[in-house]
Amino acid sequence: MKLYNTLTRRKDEFEPLVPGKVGIYTCGPTVYMFSHIGNFRAYIFSDTLRRVMEYLGYEVKHVMNVTDVGHLTSDEDTGEDKLEKGAREEGKTPEEIARFYEQAFFDDAAKLNILKPHVVCRATDHISDMIELVRRIEANGYAYRTSVGLIFDTGKYPEYALLSRLNLAEQQAGARVAVDPERRNPSDFALWITNQPKHLMQWESPWGRGFPGWHVECSAMSIKYLGERFDIHTGGIDHIPVHHTNERAQNFAATGKEVVVRWMHNAFLVIGDARMGKSEGNLVTISELQERGVSPAGFRYLCQTALYRMPLNFTAESLQSAQNSLRGLVDFGRNAQAWPVNDAAWIEPFKQEFKDAVADDLNIPQGLAAVWSLVREGNQRQDRAAWEAILDFDRVLGLGLEQLAGAAAEVPSQVEELVAARERARKARDWAESDRLRNEISELGFLVEDTPAGARVKPRP
Repeated sequence: MKLYNTLTRRKDEFEPLVPGKVGIYTCGPTVYMFSHIGNFRAYIFSDTLRRVMEYLGYEVKHVMNVTDVGHLTSDEDTGEDKLEKGAREEGKTPEEIARFYEQAFFDDAAKLNILKPHVVCRATDHISDMIELVRRIEANGYAYRTSVGLIFDTGKYPEYALLSRLNLAEQQAGARVAVDPERRNPSDFALWITNQPKHLMQWESPWGRGFPGWHVECSAMSIKYLGERFDIHTGGIDHIPVHHTNERAQNFAATGKEVVVRWMHNAFLVIGDARMGKSEGNLVTISELQERGVSPAGFRYLCQTALYRMPLNFTAESLQSAQNSLRGLVDFGRNAQAWPVNDAAWIEPFKQEFKDAVADDLNIPQGLAAVWSLVREGNQRQDRAAWEAILDFDRVLGLGLEQLAGAAAEVPSQVEELVAARERARKARDWAESDRLRNEISELGFLVEDTPAGARVKPRP
C-alpha cells in the first residue's frame, strides 16, 4: 500500500509501526454550529482511509476528538471562544451548545455511513491530560509566560516550519496573530490562556485559572490513546499551516521525538473559485441537501469521484451526476437479485483492479471505474456474483448499497395518484404539468421512469 505524506510531500510505501495494526487520529468537529458538507468531506476521507485499511486486513484503532472548549474565532489565539460565542447567540450554556451540535454531527455522520471512531474524546473530559502535557513542554524549556498565559516558544524548535513549509524569516510580526510585544516570535502560540476572567469554562492549573489553547487538546488526546508514536494523523488542508504545525511542535517538545509518522490531508470542497466555509457564506448542510432531494449516499458518492488530495467542485450538475450513478448501482443490484450465481472466476481481475486502486493512496475514482466495468460485464452475463463483489467493494465505498437495493418498493397511495395524474397529463401532451407532477413525486422520495410498458415507480436512492 502507498500513501501520501504531507510532511515529506511524497507518496511512499506504508509500513505500520506494529505489523498488522494501524493507529489513526482525526481532528474532529468544533461543536458550536451545524457541520456543513465541506466539513464532511474531511470525515468521509478519514472514514474511507479506515475502511481501506480494514479492507486490506489491518486492525485499526481510530481516534477522533470533539472540540468543546478553547477554539477561538480565529484558528490562532485571537477572538472569542467559538463555543461561548454560540452560547451567547442562542441564549444557552456552552455545554448545552456543545452537546446539541455534537449529537447533530453524529446524526449527520450516520446518514453518510461514516463509521463512528473507536474512541471519541471530548476536550473538556481531558483537561488533566492537557495540563500534564503542557507541564512536560514547560519542563523541557519550550514555554514562557506572558500576560496572556503560557506561550510556546517556536524558536526553540528548528523544524517548526517543515510541515507547512512556512518561511519564518519573511513572516512579519502580526501576520498570524495580533501584534503582541511580549511574544518572542510571531508564530508563538498559547498553550494555556489565563487573561480572560469572564470566560465561562475555566480550570485551575499551575499557570493560573484559565483554559487550554486549541492545539493542546489534539496533542494530549492523540498521545493518550495512540501513544507517543502512531501511524497517521488526518485533517483538512486548512489545518496544515497553524493547527497541525503547532501540534507537531508540541509533540516534539513534550516527547523529544516525531510522534506522528504520516500526516494526511484532504483538499477543500469548492463552489466556483471559493472553498465552502462559514467566512465565505456558502454553507450547505446535510439536512439542506436532503430538502433539495439529494440523498446523503449521493453526496458520499460525489466525494468518491475525486482523489481526496484534489479540490472537489460542488455543482448542481456534479451532484445530479453522482445521484444518477448511485441510482444506476442500486438498479443493478435490484436486477441482480433475480440472477443465479455462476462460476465467479471471471470476477477476480475486477477484484484485483479495485484492490490495487484503493491501495494506491486511496484512489477511489479508479476503484469506481473497476466497479462500473464489473457492472457492464455483470449485465451481459446476468451473474449475481458481480453484485456480491460490488457489495464487498462497498465495505470501502460506504454507500450502503445492500440496504438501498433491498429497500421495500412499496408505493404510497398518494404517490400512485400523482403517477396516474401524470400519465393523464402525458396523454394530453401537457408536458409542463407532467414535469410538475414528476417533481412532486420526487419530493415524496420516488422516481418515475417512462418505459414502453408504462410508468415505473421506485424509491429514490
